[in-house]
Amino acid sequence: MTKKAYPSDLSDTEWRRFEPLLPPPKAIGRPRTVDLRRVLNAIFYVVRSGCQWRMLPKDLGAWQTAYYYFRSWQKDGTWQQLNDTLRRTVRQRAGRDPEPSAAILDSQSAKTTEAGGPRGYDAGKKVNGRKRHILVDTLGLLLAIVVHTADLQDRDGAKLVLAKVRDQLPRLKLIWADGGYAGALIAWVQSQCGWVLEIVKRLGDAVGFQLLPHRWIVERTLGWLGRSRRLSKDYEERPECSESMVYIAMIRLMLRQLDRSPATSQAAA
Repeated sequence: MTKKAYPSDLSDTEWRRFEPLLPPPKAIGRPRTVDLRRVLNAIFYVVRSGCQWRMLPKDLGAWQTAYYYFRSWQKDGTWQQLNDTLRRTVRQRAGRDPEPSAAILDSQSAKTTEAGGPRGYDAGKKVNGRKRHILVDTLGLLLAIVVHTADLQDRDGAKLVLAKVRDQLPRLKLIWADGGYAGALIAWVQSQCGWVLEIVKRLGDAVGFQLLPHRWIVERTLGWLGRSRRLSKDYEERPECSESMVYIAMIRLMLRQLDRSPATSQAAA
């Protein structure tokens, strides 16, 4: 059994599950000589701890190697593919159909840093930075994410994330969202995607915190993401790298869930 040096490291069980899903070595060029488990441990360490690439502990290997794989798998869509594969596995383990029929939509504004890149001012949240627009299933697992400037209205940002998965979720029929998505977006979702967008509203006479049906699921997902310090702000220059950081955080969470949760034979609801 391999000893875990850091809490973010893959356990032996997690590695045995994850290794077959990773891209094979390229058919041309130099043979792969790096230890992919070590590379992934380095990437998970960056996302969880929030450290800079150049400040990776030396026992996790050269930071250039970890960054190379992070960027390469961001460019070819590997992180999203790994997220999607693990999500289907988690859903099946929970007794659900691999593909969801319902989802929840929300956004989160995050400050950017001196790293540069596109940004904007969210007047509602008073945040200068970007928004993470996410769509999750009823287990809170990530279906899609689009990172855009924070000055883009939620209704417009929603179109970006929904268009991204319009042809990828064959069973999806219903999406829940808060009042910020009310209005013309409802008709757009129906006409362009063939889905029903249902607005979950707060009770008008209620005061303080309300646990809204379905909406709490996406809020919990945002809470899960908040455990990864790299996501405390948007530290990336490129929005697509920010999206990959979210996918990686969810991949690590799902691997841990699969390692801890026994399979169930419960029929899908």
